[in-house]
Amino acid sequence: MGSSPATAIPVTRQTLNELAARFATRAATHDRSGEIATENLDECRAAGLPGLTIARTDGGQGGGLRQVVDVVGRLAIGDPTTALIMAMHFLQHMLIAENFRWPEITRRQVIETALRDGALINALRVEPELGTPSRGGLPATRITRDAGKIMLNGRKIYSTGSTALRWGTVWVVTDEARPRVGQVLVDLHAPGIRIERSWHQMGMRATGSHTFVFENVELPEAALVDLRVPEQWPGNDGALVIGHALAIAALYDGVARAARDWLVSFLHARVPTALGKPLATLPRFHTLLGQIDALLMTNRSIMDVALNRADNGDYPGTEANMAKYVMTENAIRAVELGIAAIGNPALSEDNPLERHFRNVLCARIHSPQGDVALAAAGRVALTPAE
Repeated sequence: MGSSPATAIPVTRQTLNELAARFATRAATHDRSGEIATENLDECRAAGLPGLTIARTDGGQGGGLRQVVDVVGRLAIGDPTTALIMAMHFLQHMLIAENFRWPEITRRQVIETALRDGALINALRVEPELGTPSRGGLPATRITRDAGKIMLNGRKIYSTGSTALRWGTVWVVTDEARPRVGQVLVDLHAPGIRIERSWHQMGMRATGSHTFVFENVELPEAALVDLRVPEQWPGNDGALVIGHALAIAALYDGVARAARDWLVSFLHARVPTALGKPLATLPRFHTLLGQIDALLMTNRSIMDVALNRADNGDYPGTEANMAKYVMTENAIRAVELGIAAIGNPALSEDNPLERHFRNVLCARIHSPQGDVALAAAGRVALTPAE
């Protein structure tokens, strides 16, 4: 953990842009090694970002969804893996601020370590057999009571930030006659926890999304932060659903913007001998950049509408998920256009466009996935009006 405390002073866009520029210089190295860019996270701590969505009354910056989207989108231009780790932290603290089921002692512990030490948190939900909870089903990870002790056993895959996290909100089921499901807060430095280095993906390689294994991890009573019978859990609406969809959309839009900016620099720098002038002077590349910018302009418009409606409290989760789907497909298409236009240099590891392409494709497997978003929107459209 870094030692720099978070600050209640909101981070400026200039600072975010400077962070992104430095992150970009390290992104290729971490992509190749598959290691989390801990120096990026330390710089986020030094800038006070762990306190972004912690309430002002608790010493944080009191940022909401609009601030999360702005920060994540800008950091993603430099390194989307760092941006994703921070995005998950921001969303968890937004949830903590709104969830009054959490014991106060537990809430204060998580908040104070974030502000004092820059301690990061993420939700650990996905399992090998269950897949993502967004598709339904009960987790295999469970808590049991044994001789007065609460014990946690199970495993969670795709745990973004793994080795950099201090806290995890772990999705579990109880062993009660009528099982409850929900979150327990786990200190990820506690005995009985190990990490299997299982993240070997094509893109977003430096998120460290490894597997947590919990073997007879003893939890205090206050760790049982939010357990409910399954039907009491909200469906496809709610701040977390909307926040997650829009943060993910902003992240992959940032990847596409980084790809676009590199393409512009390449077209100016590339002077084929037969042409005798930069590729940027050719009309076909003017049209290409127009196509790319039209896609990214559409994304900006979608996000503006989404944030305005979210501010007004009339933005359903189904539409937020559709916004993620459309924006990320636009981002993928924008990068694909650049790839197709310049040939071999686009797929060389010597150029960042190759990495941007691998990263942006991960949008399709990042919840909410396209088929889920489309089916939910279709059901709404076909439901008879009351």
